[in-house]
Amino acid sequence: MNRLTSILILMITFRVTNAQSISELSLARIYGSAEFQSQAMGPLRWFDEGEAYIKFSYNNEVGGFDLMKVISETQVHQVLVSASDLIPLGAIRPLRIDDYQWSNDQKKLLIFTNSKKVWRLNTKGDYWVYHTDTKVLKKLGGSAADPATLMFAKFSPHGNRVAYVREHNIYVENLEDDKIIQLTQDGSDRIINGTFDWAYEEEFHCRDGFRWSPDGRKIAYWRIDATKIRDFYMINNTDSIYSHIIPVEYPKAGEKPSEAKIGVIDASGGSTVWMRIEGDPTNNYLPRMIWHPDSDKLLMQQLNRAQNHNKILEGNIADGVIQKIFEDKDEAWLEVVDDFYYFDKGKAFSWVSEKNGWKSLYLIREGREKAISPLDSDLLSISLLDEKNDYLYYISSPNNPTQRYLWRVPLKSKKGLPERVTPEDQSGWHTYQISPNGKYAHHTYSTANVPPVTNLISLPDHRVITSFIDHQSLREKVAKLEINPKEFLQITLSSGLVLEAFMIKPPNFDPSKKYPVLFYVYGEPWGQTVVDQWGGNRYLWHQMLAQQGYIVMSIDNRGTPSPKGREWRKCVYGQIGVLSSEDQAAGLNVLKDLFSFIDGDRIGIWGWSGGGSMTLNMMFRYPKLYHTGMSIAPVPDQRLYDNIYQERYSGIPQLMPESYKKGSPITYAKQLEGNLLIVHGTADDNVHYQGTEVLINELIRENKIFSMLAYPGRSHSINEGQGTILHLQTTLTHYLNQNLPPGGK
Repeated sequence: MNRLTSILILMITFRVTNAQSISELSLARIYGSAEFQSQAMGPLRWFDEGEAYIKFSYNNEVGGFDLMKVISETQVHQVLVSASDLIPLGAIRPLRIDDYQWSNDQKKLLIFTNSKKVWRLNTKGDYWVYHTDTKVLKKLGGSAADPATLMFAKFSPHGNRVAYVREHNIYVENLEDDKIIQLTQDGSDRIINGTFDWAYEEEFHCRDGFRWSPDGRKIAYWRIDATKIRDFYMINNTDSIYSHIIPVEYPKAGEKPSEAKIGVIDASGGSTVWMRIEGDPTNNYLPRMIWHPDSDKLLMQQLNRAQNHNKILEGNIADGVIQKIFEDKDEAWLEVVDDFYYFDKGKAFSWVSEKNGWKSLYLIREGREKAISPLDSDLLSISLLDEKNDYLYYISSPNNPTQRYLWRVPLKSKKGLPERVTPEDQSGWHTYQISPNGKYAHHTYSTANVPPVTNLISLPDHRVITSFIDHQSLREKVAKLEINPKEFLQITLSSGLVLEAFMIKPPNFDPSKKYPVLFYVYGEPWGQTVVDQWGGNRYLWHQMLAQQGYIVMSIDNRGTPSPKGREWRKCVYGQIGVLSSEDQAAGLNVLKDLFSFIDGDRIGIWGWSGGGSMTLNMMFRYPKLYHTGMSIAPVPDQRLYDNIYQERYSGIPQLMPESYKKGSPITYAKQLEGNLLIVHGTADDNVHYQGTEVLINELIRENKIFSMLAYPGRSHSINEGQGTILHLQTTLTHYLNQNLPPGGK
C-alpha cells in the first residue's frame, strides 16, 4: 500500500468517525459536558412601565456586571449602574448580583448577594443598597447581623426604608439615618415571622411572608407556629467520622399543620393587630394575602384542611374584624388561587374557579361574579390584567393540551371574543413576561424537538424587536444528530377516554421488527409529561436510548394537570395511584394492538418522585405487562408524605384510610415479577428515604429480588456532588441495557 493510499484511508476514516461522533449521542456528551447546555438569560426587569428594561452587561475592566437600561422600541442602551460602582469599600471586585430591585422612584438599587439555599431556592443572603445620586453603597442589617442571614428585603413604597427578615423576626431599616427597628420579638426556629415552614414553602410556594402597605405605613405578615410539628430526622453519615442528624419540621399525612395567623404592625414599631379569623388554625391554612389599594384592609384566602372550601376574607387592619365576602367549594379539592388581585381601585378582585367545569377567571364585585375568560376551555395562568387598555392576557390551549399559547379577551366590554395573540404558525410551548403597560413582552417559545428562543416582542401584533437568545449553535448541534423527532399521538380507550402520548422511534426504525419500549411516567396532579416543549438533557437521553434501539414513549393519564377540564383532573380524588395505573395499563394495551412493532415482552418504565411511585405501581399492579422498572425517589406509602399535598388528593387518612391503602404501591409489592431498580438520595427532605427503606423491608419479607442504589447526602433532585448526575444516568442506562435488551428483532 503506497503512502498516498494510506493517507486517503486515514482521512476517510477520520471523516466517518467524526460524522458519527456528531450524529450519535452519548452519556458523556449529554451529562459529562456543556455541549448541549441551554443559555441562561439572567434576570431582566421592566423599567418605566415597560418603555425600557434592565439587563446585565459584563464589565471587562473590573469583572461583574453593569446594569444597562435598554429602550424597548429603539434598543438604545444606557449604563445605569456600573459594576465599578458596586465594589464595597476595601474589596477588589464588584458584588455578585443574585437578584435586585429598584425603588419606586428609581433612585436606589437593592442588591441580593452571597445567597444560600433554604430548602429549594436561594432565599437567604446579604443585601446592599446603592444610591444612584450619591453613588453610596451600603450593606443592610447592621453589626448584629451575621453574613448571609437576611431574607426577602424590599423597599417601602416611598423608597426611604427597607424591611427584611432575620432569624425569624421582621426588621425595618431607615435608609436616611440607618436606624434599625425590630418589629417582632418572638422569632425562633419554631415561631416563624415573615416567612414560612417547610410544608407551606413546598406545597403552597409560600416563602416571602410579609407585605408593605401601599401607603408605606404598615406591614402585614404571617406568623407560623410550628411548635407542635414533629421533626423528621435525616442522618448524615459521611461528612465526619461520627454521624449527625438533620431535623426537618415535617407534618406527615394525618398530622395537623402548623398554626398560621396574619397580623398588621406599624412600620415604625408597636403592637400587632391580629386578624380575628374564625376556625381552628390547626385545621385551616392561610396561603394567600394581599393589601387593599387604600391600605385599610387585607384580602385573605382561608383554605380548610381538606382543601375543598376556600373562604375569601376581608380584614379591617384597625381592629382585625373579619368579613367573609366570597367562597368557593369543590367536591374534590381546590387549588390555591395565585391570580388573586384587586381590580377597579379595590372595588372588585380576580378569582379563578373550576365551578363550571373549566378553569376560568371571574371578577368578584360585592359577591357577584362576572366571567371574563371562556367557560368552555381552561385558563392556565394570567399574564396581565391590563385595566388601562381593558384586556386580560392569559395562557390557554383550547384545542391541544400539549401546547401553550397567549390569548386575550376584553375585561369590561360585553362584546369581543377571545383572540389568540400567539401567531397561528408558531406551534409549541410559549411563555410571556408582559410589561406593566401591556405594550411589550419577553417571549420564549420552543417545541419538543427545537430548543427555546427568547425575543423581545411588541403586543398585540407579536412583532419581534430583538432576540435575546436564539440558541443557534444548540439548534445546529441538534439538527446534526441522527434522531427521529418526538411524535405526538392520541390513544382512545374502549371507554372512549382519549389519552395524550408521545413516541420517539429509533433512527434506523424498521416497522417490520419488534422493539422494546421504555415508558417515561409521572402521572400525578403535579405535572404533565406529554408536552410540546424542549426537554433539555432528559429529551436528549431519551433520544440516546432510541439510538440504541429503544422506542421511548409517555402517556398522560387522568389526574395530570392537562387543560382538559375539571373532570379530567379531579376524577382521581381519593384514587391517586389507582385510576392513573388503570389508564397507563389500558393505554399500553391499546398501543400494542395498534402497533405491531411494539415488543410486548420487552416493556420498561421509569419515573422520578410521583413518577417513581407510578413506576412501582405499574411494576406491582401489572406484573405481566411491565418487565423492567426504574423508580427514582418514590413514595411507596402515601402515609409517609407531607399532609398538604397528600391530603389534598387522597383525603385525610383518618377519614379515608382505604384511599391510602389502595393508592400506595407498597400494598401490591408482593406481586412484583420483573426487574426493579430503586434509587433514592438519603438526604431527601421532600420524599424521605424512609419510604424506600420501608419498601425494601416489604420486598424482603415477600422474598422479592430487586436492585437498589442509595446516594448518600443527596436531596430529592440527586444532583449534589461531583459526578453525581453522570453516575445516575450511567446507572440507569446500564440497568436498562442489561435487563431490557435494546434493538429490533
